[in-house]
Amino acid sequence: MSQQQPMFNLSPAARRLMAEIGPIWGSNIQKHRGHVVEAYTPLHQAVSKAGIEVSHDLAYGPHERQKLDVFKPTQAKGAPVVVFVHGGAFVRGNKSDNGEIYDNVLYYFARKGCVGVNVEYRLAPESQYPGAAEDVRDSLAWIRANIAQYGGDPQRIFLIGHSAGGTHVATYVFDPVMARKDDDGLAGLVLISARLRADALPANPNAQAVRAYFGADESLYPARSPVTHAANSTLPVLIAIAEFENPLLDAYGAEMYQALRLSRERTPRLIQLMAHNHTSITAHINTEEDILGEEILDFMRRC
Repeated sequence: MSQQQPMFNLSPAARRLMAEIGPIWGSNIQKHRGHVVEAYTPLHQAVSKAGIEVSHDLAYGPHERQKLDVFKPTQAKGAPVVVFVHGGAFVRGNKSDNGEIYDNVLYYFARKGCVGVNVEYRLAPESQYPGAAEDVRDSLAWIRANIAQYGGDPQRIFLIGHSAGGTHVATYVFDPVMARKDDDGLAGLVLISARLRADALPANPNAQAVRAYFGADESLYPARSPVTHAANSTLPVLIAIAEFENPLLDAYGAEMYQALRLSRERTPRLIQLMAHNHTSITAHINTEEDILGEEILDFMRRC
């Protein structure tokens, strides 16, 4: 892993704020998330976006949220495809938070020669399990059929999910309810701060949102948790967690790592970004810090 000092590109005041909210992250996630977005947005506004063409709100289904953005380097041809699925505790969130956050992930990979795809999906309670994973499936079908015209290779797709988005991509890959086919073009899976076990425990500040998506019957949660089905796929996996996570997500990342390690010959990859939190783990991508992006690119090369 990179030995850079975490968050070195933030102002001293912003670094102090990140250090203060880290240990108490779970006490007010939305408030603390707002601080992180506010700190990182100016960094992304200052990054040049030249040489990258963005096609917005391309429909992969009939619902108003079944849309995606494609980030194409000008000279892309047969390039790896990076697909990003955002979080939002199952009940909120957008592929572009403010025109910078989450877009930063796709701009980064486009700068590195990949074609980036930023996916939006239906939310709970309108769409319940496994509805968002079905949207992942349908977006991938659109990508396989259309990405070549944007310079991407439909047979070399890397799927990244953050937070609830990590749940949805992991459900698509591992859960037998999805009946995934191995010829879907996926070359690797990246799970960032993902909820890999459904729970409505008192320690989970998003318990109501979990119920909204997975249903009120908690006896069904183990069967609906991606970690339960870790043995169902041999797709290469990278798991990333932050030092300061939403409660229990770091434990579930470690649990998934162990389940994958025991069920396959090739050991999955697990990294923890120290000093980072549940939001900055993605917000710092495409800044000078370049820790997680560098790790993902190395993972892609090894795949």
